[in-house]
Amino acid sequence: MEIKVLGSGCSRCHKTLEVVNKVVSENHVDANVEYVTDLMKIMEYNVMSMPVIVIDGVVRIKGTVPSETEVKQLLGV
Repeated sequence: MEIKVLGSGCSRCHKTLEVVNKVVSENHVDANVEYVTDLMKIMEYNVMSMPVIVIDGVVRIKGTVPSETEVKQLLGV
């Protein structure tokens, strides 16, 4: 599974990355988590509000910091 957290480097983006990493680690999810701050790469997803979670190329959450429960649901754990 490929998970990307897109963000500008703000505190909300870092918090989202922290939540995703925690859920992946605690639930032993086989996933590659990447934090993307390159504006040109972010624009490829056609999103304007950060943070964004992209799972296997599909935008799943944008503009909010998800709870651990929300991330677990997205990852199916």
